[in-house]
Amino acid sequence: MNEELSNLFNAILEGDMPSAQSAAQAALDAGLDPGLILSDGMIAAMKEVGRRFEDGDYFVPEMLISARAMQAGLILLKPHLQSGNVKSAGKVAIGTVKGDLHDIGKNLVALMLEGAGFEVIDLGTDAAPDVFVKAAQEGAQLIGMSALLTTTMNSMDMTIQSLKNAGLRDNVKIIVGGAPVTQEFAAKIGADGFAPDASRAVTLAQSLLEK
Repeated sequence: MNEELSNLFNAILEGDMPSAQSAAQAALDAGLDPGLILSDGMIAAMKEVGRRFEDGDYFVPEMLISARAMQAGLILLKPHLQSGNVKSAGKVAIGTVKGDLHDIGKNLVALMLEGAGFEVIDLGTDAAPDVFVKAAQEGAQLIGMSALLTTTMNSMDMTIQSLKNAGLRDNVKIIVGGAPVTQEFAAKIGADGFAPDASRAVTLAQSLLEK
C-alpha cells in the first residue's frame, strides 16, 4: 500500500476525521484512481474496523468515530467516484420504523454500509411503511429496518406486508435489527436476514446482494 492510502487507512482506523480528509485529498492530488482510494483505503479500513469489533478489540464508540472519519474522506471522494462511474456495491434504503425515533444504531449501520461501497438512502426515523415502499419503487435493492422498542417491532411486519401488497417484495432483500429484534422474529415476519450489530449488517447485506 502506498503512503497516501496507508495514511488514509490509518486515519480511519484511529477515527481521526481531519487526517482522513487530508489523506483522501492527498491521494486525489497524487492522481490515484478514486476507485482504488475507495477500495484499498476506505473499504479496507472499515473491514478492519469490523474485524476488530467482532474480535472485541473495538466497541460501538470506536466503530462510530471510525465511520465518521471515513465519511469525512468519502465526501471529498464522491464527486470523483460519480464522474469515474465506479460501480456501487448495491443500493440500500435504511430507516428506523414508524413510531420509533432512535437513530444511533441506524446511523452507524448506514455509515458502515457506505464505507463498504454501498449507495445508501437514509429514510430517517419514524419511517412509515409507504416510505420504504417508495424507496423500493425507486430502485433500492435492499431495505434495512431498525427498531429499539418492542412496541414498534410490529411496524417491520407492517412494512413487509406493504411491500407485498405493492408487488415489490420479490424485488428487494430485507434485513432487520435493533436491540429487541431476534433471528426468530426476523424469520416470523419474513425478513431475509437479521443482524445483531453494524458490522454483521454489512456482511449480511453483501451476502444477500451477491446472490
